[in-house]
Amino acid sequence: MRFAAVDLGASSGRVMVGDLTRGLEPTEAHRFPNRPVEVRGTLHWDILALYREVLEGLRAAGPVDAIGIDSWAVDYGLLDDDGVLLGNPVHYRDRRTEHVAGAVLAKVPDLYAATGIQFLPFNTVFQLAADRRAAEAARIVLIPDLLTYWLTGELGTERTNASTTALLDPRTGNWAAAVAERADIDVGKFPPLRSPGDRAGTTREELGSTPVYAVGSHDTASAVAAVPAVTDRFGYISSGTWSLVGVELAAPVLTEESRKANFTNELGVDGTVRYLRNVTGLWLLQECQRVWGIAEVEPLLEAASRLRRKSIVDVDDPRFLPPGEMPGRIAAACRETGQPVPRDPPEFTRCVLDSLAEAYRRALADAVRLSGKDIDVVHVVGGGARNALLCQLTADVCGLPVLAGPVEATALGNVLVQARAHGAVEGDLATMRARIARVRPPRRYEPR
Repeated sequence: MRFAAVDLGASSGRVMVGDLTRGLEPTEAHRFPNRPVEVRGTLHWDILALYREVLEGLRAAGPVDAIGIDSWAVDYGLLDDDGVLLGNPVHYRDRRTEHVAGAVLAKVPDLYAATGIQFLPFNTVFQLAADRRAAEAARIVLIPDLLTYWLTGELGTERTNASTTALLDPRTGNWAAAVAERADIDVGKFPPLRSPGDRAGTTREELGSTPVYAVGSHDTASAVAAVPAVTDRFGYISSGTWSLVGVELAAPVLTEESRKANFTNELGVDGTVRYLRNVTGLWLLQECQRVWGIAEVEPLLEAASRLRRKSIVDVDDPRFLPPGEMPGRIAAACRETGQPVPRDPPEFTRCVLDSLAEAYRRALADAVRLSGKDIDVVHVVGGGARNALLCQLTADVCGLPVLAGPVEATALGNVLVQARAHGAVEGDLATMRARIARVRPPRRYEPR
């Protein structure tokens, strides 16, 4: 049986096909860039271009038994009473929320205790507070649910992504309605909640009248579902433009200490909780490459592997969040902390990777301390699993084995949730993970 996974990331999207008769290696049917557009000082997602590319990808995929869509979190579209999009969704890197969070938190000082979501200036709750159009809209639809709606005509809100909004109660899986009311946000404008594995609709006839299932529609939820763990004593790093670093729990951690450590409690597949910290990931290196005009990363990694650690920056410093002159910002951070300033691309690359590894170590240590869950191994999934130098540096500073892969964890988790809902595979999350570990064993890095 064949399943199409639509996977939209912050810098690119793709349509992958998982053919269960040929193992667990999703193949790429179509890949496309995801380029934001700035209009009159506001940064938008080009959502219609993304939808066009999704349609092209599904056509390129050929006949499939089902479709699932995942994407980045927090962003949304607004619909009118007729279901028409009111405007291009605003990009989370836009500056409109810079001065909003304080006003929201003054109204809802217990926001973390109620929703368990770490403070990020672009959380959906803050975006909606800054969005004057939201009061006029009939519906608020998260990005993967918007694309699902355009494919099927059916509206819904998938829980793993809804949990990132800071408007959902992670203990119940339902909206934190009292919190939202104090923040002057009408959660009734979100379509009904649904969970991974629920039927989300059927595509139009010209797209084959194909079933569409809700999956872990937050891409990290799908990625963590595909971690090839053989026990529950693992930490994970979903490594890409962002790095999501944490542990998997049965219940959220809503303590004040957890809030101060900026940990988040996002829902996962099968009722799990992804207890994690967002760490700025390979974004820093990607932006450096863009400035340098260097497309291929492997020569940079090879050169950086021959260097020694010299400088460490705080990758979560807000100065690194917007696009722009990233090497200059890294150099300034090194100067301000009295460290050697990188002189060339290999030295900048080594600085970025050493800094990421240190950020991973801190996040994992905090996750263990705050949750009480011990770990024996660190799983790295996503694009960062290809980065042998980053994986080795992470093993070194954490003092734990790092198991790298699968690279296409998000697509694989998307496919397996669809396949289980469709009756093509059976078993709980542990069973699916054991199958991945058996068929797609990860690469192991021992600490040096």
